[in-house]
Amino acid sequence: MSAVPRSEKPAGRFRRMLDRLSSSQEDLESEELREDAQTAGCTRIGDCHDRQVVTVTGTLRTVTLRPRAGVPALEAELFDGSAALDVVWLGRRSIVGIEPGRKLIASGRISMSRGRRVLFNPKYELRPLGRE
Repeated sequence: MSAVPRSEKPAGRFRRMLDRLSSSQEDLESEELREDAQTAGCTRIGDCHDRQVVTVTGTLRTVTLRPRAGVPALEAELFDGSAALDVVWLGRRSIVGIEPGRKLIASGRISMSRGRRVLFNPKYELRPLGRE
């Protein structure tokens, strides 16, 4: 047995092909999202901490309208392959282009709410549809 874990060994073309064939579709999509975040120069959501100012990227999994203290709030779950993040726009019922399956880049200060990472009223940039 080797002392180096399999994930740290250099992977040849055959090993990568076997890994792809034995991986689920969700695993492949998660890996693609992690690579996309790295190439965009964004922080991985899994590495974000409370009160940290970050720029993250990923795919919106869900988008819902959920009032907070009587004020409309558009909530979306952003996933980058490492973890999920709730993005909340207070006072908004809808935003053109914010829909499930859309990729975006969001910037702001992370906060923790009920054990989940939340980004309130972030600056955001929708990724072009042609690149998906």
